[in-house]
Amino acid sequence: MSTAPLRLGTRGSALAMAQSGHVAEALTAATGRPVELVEVVTAGDRSNAPVHRLGVGVFVSALRDALAARTIDFAVHSYKDLPTAAAPGLHIAAIPPRQDPRDALVARGGRTLAELPPGARIGTGALRRIAQLHALGLQLEVQPIRGNVDTRLARVLGPDADLDAVVLARAGLARLARTDVITETLDPMLMLPAPAQGALAVECRIDDPDLVELLAVLDHAPSRAAVVAERALLATLEAGCSAPVAAYAELAEGDSGDEIYLRGAVISPDGARDLRLSRTGTPADAAEIGKALAADLLDLGADSILGQEGHTGPGTQQFGSTE
Repeated sequence: MSTAPLRLGTRGSALAMAQSGHVAEALTAATGRPVELVEVVTAGDRSNAPVHRLGVGVFVSALRDALAARTIDFAVHSYKDLPTAAAPGLHIAAIPPRQDPRDALVARGGRTLAELPPGARIGTGALRRIAQLHALGLQLEVQPIRGNVDTRLARVLGPDADLDAVVLARAGLARLARTDVITETLDPMLMLPAPAQGALAVECRIDDPDLVELLAVLDHAPSRAAVVAERALLATLEAGCSAPVAAYAELAEGDSGDEIYLRGAVISPDGARDLRLSRTGTPADAAEIGKALAADLLDLGADSILGQEGHTGPGTQQFGSTE
């Protein structure tokens, strides 16, 4: 196999570069192959519109176009940004060990969520988080925000701060070595994460079997099983941007081997309807567990939430670009 540097396509944000840098270092350490980062600008990076209005795959399609054009050899995505439908000719060769998928609160004065006073202004870019914050009934003023991690943190911690708190994915703060600003890591009972939050997808062309085999060294079977379960739930629900869907799979040792415990939720944007269920099974049945839990949620009436105005059809859930 050639020893020329592999070209790793990445978005140019600090978080994307950090994620891709970690993957590049891990691959070189495991295989000896050098890797160079190639910045690819996506449509999402060029727009200031709210994330849920930008359309599916807005942070992904340019990277996939670069793969198809062979200007890069492989790409690293935040897995939660990927459409649920498979991309023709491409292959998820590895899911590296997943970061903590929980959400994190960054609040002025070191406050926790319960300590925020009624009327406190809290910002987030995800409809899933907005819906769950409303469902908690804490009388908070929830404000949709956009921007990279530093931009969002400045809304709370900067000299011109205009918010009392923001909610971000803990994984992104960890990858940027900014966990020191977290005032509370939110219990999934309060704030269930987005499907595949905290996970990375390492993608390459399926017609490059040598690279498929090389990248497989980065794959982490427990992380893959969890992501498969969560994404199967999302795909089966055919969730659109107007209907926040959350899912969190945990692997634990059971009486007869490892088990997956999957929790899923469908929440109306105003928080008035909040359907939550769980299922367990083996890692080998991860996809079936996700499909079955989605069916359970549909039996409870999730379809009436999913059918609200703005539902955009199969494989179109978009959770945003900022971990």
